[in-house]
Amino acid sequence: MIPWRLRPATPADVEPLAELRAVVLRADLERLGRYDERRVRQRFRDGFDPSHTWIIESYGEFAGSIALRPADDGPWLEHFYLHPSMQGRGLGSAVLQHVLDSHDGLVRLNVLQGSPARRLYERHGFIVDSEDPVDVFMTRKV
Repeated sequence: MIPWRLRPATPADVEPLAELRAVVLRADLERLGRYDERRVRQRFRDGFDPSHTWIIESYGEFAGSIALRPADDGPWLEHFYLHPSMQGRGLGSAVLQHVLDSHDGLVRLNVLQGSPARRLYERHGFIVDSEDPVDVFMTRKV
């Protein structure tokens, strides 16, 4: 397992995270016919809340992000992005398990149709609630 840590996000993290989002989601959004180079970044900027976001670092370098946005029906897992060079090495699973271990109850998320991330979420106990042509909505109860 590669070493990692979480640190709280700051407003200064918005641009590196917007760029990471564009890189990570590009293939899935293109496959779904929904990629727009400007919109993919602006949508992140518009919804970014550093108070609910953590930066994932590995070997002292920026590796990704994860957020848990509070909601009345339980928190939403959002903005879980790993730099492509860090994917497939167990880091995503370790970070996800750490975050889930710190929250009891229901956790919700949505993932793009056809995204390989869906398998990660299923391995961690998320089940499908509903789907549409673009998104798969999932929940996990502890």
